[in-house]
Amino acid sequence: MPRFGWYYLPYLLPLTIIEGIHYGGFMAWQTGFWFFVFIPIIDQLRGINTKNPRPEEEAKAEASWRYKLAVWLWIPVQIALIIRGLQVVVNGNLSTWETIGITISIGLITGAIGITWGHELCHRANKVELILAEILLSSVSYTHFVIEHVYGHHKNVATFKDPATSRLNESFYRFYFRSVFGGIISAWRIESLRMAKKSLPTFSLSNRMLRYGLVQVLIYSTLWTLFGWKGIAFFAAQSVVAFSMLEVINYLEHYGLERKELETGKYERVQPHHSWNSSHVVSNIFLLNLARHSDHHYMAARRYQILRHFDDSPQLPAGYATMFLLSLVPPLWFKVMNPRVAAWRENYANDSHTKV
Repeated sequence: MPRFGWYYLPYLLPLTIIEGIHYGGFMAWQTGFWFFVFIPIIDQLRGINTKNPRPEEEAKAEASWRYKLAVWLWIPVQIALIIRGLQVVVNGNLSTWETIGITISIGLITGAIGITWGHELCHRANKVELILAEILLSSVSYTHFVIEHVYGHHKNVATFKDPATSRLNESFYRFYFRSVFGGIISAWRIESLRMAKKSLPTFSLSNRMLRYGLVQVLIYSTLWTLFGWKGIAFFAAQSVVAFSMLEVINYLEHYGLERKELETGKYERVQPHHSWNSSHVVSNIFLLNLARHSDHHYMAARRYQILRHFDDSPQLPAGYATMFLLSLVPPLWFKVMNPRVAAWRENYANDSHTKV
């Protein structure tokens, strides 16, 4: 298979929803089996690939429309998936057990795949790709991520100013609410400051947070009109599952890592060693190389297909699929990760670090 072809494999996942709707019963939950059992196992069995593209390969891959199409095509797929979910949940003959299974399953896909694709697109300067990112994030009620991630998280990562950087000895469950609500607050502040710099009123349609809010009101109003309360409940539930998937990934990407505060009061430039890295093959296929997170934060404009592995960046002991599960069990997470954070701090930290 050509290298670009591997990134089309995630398009097989919606088939698990189609099967779940058709056969019902346990099959309505099979998407969870793929995410939490099958993919973690094959991710560990396949192992890692630390090979980086050569400069001439980078230029060719970055210019290739095949890699871009792999991302663009997901937008109609996700919209169709949500619409189909609405139809069967509201009008179908599913049991409560099956309805919950289909709702969670769609949320797993719109989160792990949809938000990851939206994350890739929101880093692009092309307006069309940015709009596509906004569509994907609107479909999971998390559009503020487009603002906060690019202009907040990337600026403040690995500092206490960043709500999406998890702290040493902080469980995912403590982190979750701080990141969700802190991200919304941060996005509002970023937009308010942008409006002030342009001498524009905060409460105007030039404010993206207000535009995004109006779009969500329109979406939920339309759902109420067409599908009633069941439609709203389904859409809201799959959204919560989706952005919760994102927050688990946020949690594991920078756990316990800190940037040095300089004498000027600013922080050192983001380096590859400020993000946990993983070059496990299968996780990176399904997450557009997101697990090569060190390079993503070091060079945020690099497209997913040319992200690099750095040997000297801190490495996760397993792929994202496995670490995702581990992060949900705080005692196990702390046992595995705290010694690694301590080793990292011994190498990179000094007295200028804020002690946790």
